[in-house]
Amino acid sequence: MKKALVVYHSKTGTTKRMAFEIKRFFAEKGVETKVISIDELVHADLGGTDYLLLGCWTSDEIVVLQPPERPWVAFARRVPDLTGKKIGLFTTYTIATGSMFRGMRKLLSCDPADISLELKSRDGKLSDSNRAALDRFLRD
Repeated sequence: MKKALVVYHSKTGTTKRMAFEIKRFFAEKGVETKVISIDELVHADLGGTDYLLLGCWTSDEIVVLQPPERPWVAFARRVPDLTGKKIGLFTTYTIATGSMFRGMRKLLSCDPADISLELKSRDGKLSDSNRAALDRFLRD
């Protein structure tokens, strides 16, 4: 059985809701999935993981050039090199995602080609296009 790890940072609960929506979707596809916050991650959690999804919320103080929030930045810096892992990124937002994905990518130690998915949601729910993208992520 394939395994996924969904790691999130949430301020209001919307990003956490999206993490659990992803878990439910993966369960429908037969993927064993663990969801944890960035504060709970230990390096051993990464072992044996086929899919890794990393999420944070987008601060809407500005519409462009939003960096991930400091706790997510600290998390990304302590995560070991992820090269060779199949990685997806997700974010929730109120106004726009701006450059959030670019900021997340820049902080992670991995081959940029390993990040093959970007999902966004205003309300933490998976849209039909998010579901289709997750299907492709699992298939490819």
